Amino acid sequence: MKRLGRYSGYNLQALRRDVIAGVVVGIVAIPLGMSFAIASGVNPEYGLYTVIIGGLLISLLGGSRFQIGGPTGAFVPILLGVVIQFGYQDLLLAGMLAGILLVIFGLLKLGSLIKFIPRPVVIGFTAGIAVIIFTGQIGNFTGIQAEQEEGFLLKMQALAAAADTINIYSLIVASVSLAAILLTPRILPKVPGALVGLILSTLAAVLFFPGNVATIGSVYGDIPSQLPQLQFPAVTLDKIIYLLPSAIAIALLGGVESLLSATVADNMAKTKHHSNRELVGQGIANIAVPLFGGIPATGAIARTATNIRNKAFSPVSGVVHCIFVLLILLLLAPYASAIPLASMAPILMVVAWNMSERKEVVHIIRMRTFDSFILAVTFVLTVLADLTVGVGCGLLLAFVVFVKRMSAVLFVKDEQILVKETDGLRICQFEGPLFFGSTDILEKVVEKAMREEPDSLVLDLQKVSYMDTSAEAALHKLVEHYKKASKQLLLLGVHGQPERLLKKTGLLAKIGKEHTVNKREEAVRICTS
Repeated sequence: MKRLGRYSGYNLQALRRDVIAGVVVGIVAIPLGMSFAIASGVNPEYGLYTVIIGGLLISLLGGSRFQIGGPTGAFVPILLGVVIQFGYQDLLLAGMLAGILLVIFGLLKLGSLIKFIPRPVVIGFTAGIAVIIFTGQIGNFTGIQAEQEEGFLLKMQALAAAADTINIYSLIVASVSLAAILLTPRILPKVPGALVGLILSTLAAVLFFPGNVATIGSVYGDIPSQLPQLQFPAVTLDKIIYLLPSAIAIALLGGVESLLSATVADNMAKTKHHSNRELVGQGIANIAVPLFGGIPATGAIARTATNIRNKAFSPVSGVVHCIFVLLILLLLAPYASAIPLASMAPILMVVAWNMSERKEVVHIIRMRTFDSFILAVTFVLTVLADLTVGVGCGLLLAFVVFVKRMSAVLFVKDEQILVKETDGLRICQFEGPLFFGSTDILEKVVEKAMREEPDSLVLDLQKVSYMDTSAEAALHKLVEHYKKASKQLLLLGVHGQPERLLKKTGLLAKIGKEHTVNKREEAVRICTS
């Protein structure tokens, strides 16, 4: 109730809006939760546990008014890789470690920093994830009995090698599901297409092809009609060490996706989320979810948008969606065992298609800039290697490009060396940031000044907004040289961050207060008097 106090005017009408929105989102979340769990290599009920526990805590503790949490497609490649390499139990520990990291990120107030990941990198790995999800469902869609392999190329090779095992019944069931998913929004806009596709295709399989299509029950067994008992993952130092890279990837991806989802919600509903509180809420949810056997959760953009479109008023809608899914689990779980895997494949394929950012990809690639290259590298490495490699290389490239662009911003007037020379006085005026990427320009000025040794040198820093320790070191070298030569060196217009840095390093004190001025005329007077 304390949190509801932040939303003035909460009444029965607002509660009604939250209940309706929560039920609609719950209907959408059920097939998606099971589908994402299966795509991640675990039993479908674990996806429902994530929706219930993770979604509840994210709604109660997060920093976004309309955020809906749960399993998402972005996690699929990472989680599947962990399951294949280490197993389901270690996936639980990796998720818990990721939750701890997210809480730390929030407490350190890193929410705003995560949002600064370059857009080409975000679009590149999102499109790469979409390709992995889409191709990962080809087997279930067609009924091909291929070996489960880790890695895109190996998966494609395994599918090609087992192409002769295509099941025509699976193809028919999947096609019915896909057609319903695509047509329902046109015929019944307010009805979730995924739910209609799941029901119609399941009925088709049960009535016309009994026993000829793989189902949840035949592959994973019956879905329990209850939440599991609390279980704590086995923790050892060795496990923490080898699972830490996966946990970091899950935490970073979960943080980015949750904040992106919260931003989308802000744009749709004209609200403002609290990024650090959102990270802490996401972290607590991911610490708790593994205790119930669930997989990692984050903010789900599509479900959050659905929540807003159905006129939710507060986080109560997120709580209602979790309660609804829990009731379905308790009352109707036995019927879910009859759902064919072929019915769920189109759901994930459509999700992958919608999340692929295909228009943005085409737009940025057509620009043929550094951003195009960054996007392409991130996308290709995400698909062919893994998400960590793709994002890591994308960020590294973006950093290099950023440094190159920022270094080009620095400008030293008059061929970057000489501005004015009178009676042994030289004034060098800098414009732009002085940092490690532009120190080569600064060092040329230093070398020129040390070689020609004018009687007085004025460094005009009035238009320098930023300076790092690399630039400070170059300046320190010049100050030392002029002191030994018993000549004058003045700093003109040092202010803001550069002034604070030079005070901390002691260089400003070494130069002396009498040699730091704020006006050009004053600098000329001192040097010529």
